[in-house]
Amino acid sequence: MSEIIFGQEAPLPNPKEPEHMAGSVSNAANAVEDLQFATAKVSEMDSAVLADVKEMAHEHILAIIEKKGATFAKMDNNALEKFIQGEVQSLIYGKQIPLNDSEVAYVADSLYKEIAGFGPLEDLLADPNVEDVMINGYKDVYVSKLGRMERVQARFVDNAHLLRIVRRILAPLGRRLDESSPMVDARLPDGSRINVIIAPLARDGVVVSIRKFRSTPLRAEDLMGLGTFDSRVYELMQEAVRKRCNLVVSGATSTGKTSMLNVLAEFIPPGERLITIEDTAELQLNHHHVVRLESRPGGHEGAGAISIRDLVKNSLRMRPDRVVVGEVRGAEVLDMLQAMSTGHDGSMGTIHASTPRDCLHRLEMLSGFAGFTGNEMSLRRQIASALDLIVQIVRLPSGKRRIYSITEVAGIVDDNILLQDLYRHESRLGPDGQELDNWVPVVPYPKNPKISHIRLT
Repeated sequence: MSEIIFGQEAPLPNPKEPEHMAGSVSNAANAVEDLQFATAKVSEMDSAVLADVKEMAHEHILAIIEKKGATFAKMDNNALEKFIQGEVQSLIYGKQIPLNDSEVAYVADSLYKEIAGFGPLEDLLADPNVEDVMINGYKDVYVSKLGRMERVQARFVDNAHLLRIVRRILAPLGRRLDESSPMVDARLPDGSRINVIIAPLARDGVVVSIRKFRSTPLRAEDLMGLGTFDSRVYELMQEAVRKRCNLVVSGATSTGKTSMLNVLAEFIPPGERLITIEDTAELQLNHHHVVRLESRPGGHEGAGAISIRDLVKNSLRMRPDRVVVGEVRGAEVLDMLQAMSTGHDGSMGTIHASTPRDCLHRLEMLSGFAGFTGNEMSLRRQIASALDLIVQIVRLPSGKRRIYSITEVAGIVDDNILLQDLYRHESRLGPDGQELDNWVPVVPYPKNPKISHIRLT
């Protein structure tokens, strides 16, 4: 196990911290500094007495660190945890401070997490129900749990304390965060994403957004159990993927587009070669033959950047059966549409749009920005010939994520792309007045010849 060595940079792993946040304490001096700005986390046990005890314990352990010197620096994490527990207990019992065992353990645990982990973030990152962590300055911490946003009572001492924790997270990634580079967007070892922005761009202190990554991706049965869709929608999507329909998952931010793309990829038959292309690799496709490509941001003045469009172009030379674009939001839209129209049937992607019609408008707009040289009609014909289905997903006010519609791209009528809903989500009231999910078939059969044999009603 790694140790802290005075005067050297050496990682101090934490066996309790999440793998995706494996950070390090560069040296004992940093550990001492962090102790001085230790977390003031508010919990059910927090009180003025506990705050005073924690401050006293900080000073006590700081004095011991200075006294022990190199001996302290050689402690591994298990020894460090036991050392802190013992010293906190001795201090509290010796001074006869009226705290119960759980409060004593809480003080010791807070100090340990501050040294070896990520302080106030530690518990949030370890909570499997937390999907996103959002920090708007050191005083305001929010999380998203099961689609619902809520403020939590975890806080930092000041922005300098928060910035040190963030730099501890970024250190293993080799990413720079300072006034000359005040924005960082990075992928953590387990695929989670962290975005940080600091002054002078952020006016209210350090702003951090962490999108956590599930260690085990949701399967189709999981989403069906959560009520995202029913068995009939499941069967339609399964058959559409198997028959190589070109699909786009459309939805707003945090509606579950990536999870839905993972589920759709489950239905791809074995023996096919998939190439995934993303800005930040998030997809966890349950398929044995997947090639994962990730774009690269440019260095100084943008040098060395590799865009999504570059990767889409290159992927067509890699003998793919299907191309999966994690998110379509730029010039790559033209290359994706061409891939869908030229022998790579069954390709997929996601796009930010609120409705299926908005999805088409966004495809047109992005194609225009990408330098499409034809007229509006030729562009619409290309979109209509390339795209078969739009899976629209929404997040309801309750936080539940639902497929709102499965929409078929049914050709061109009067110079406009014709859309036809196959299934549409319509809530209904149950016998006890509760709101129930219901997906209503709109037409008896799809028009698309790949899936026209499926009876919907």
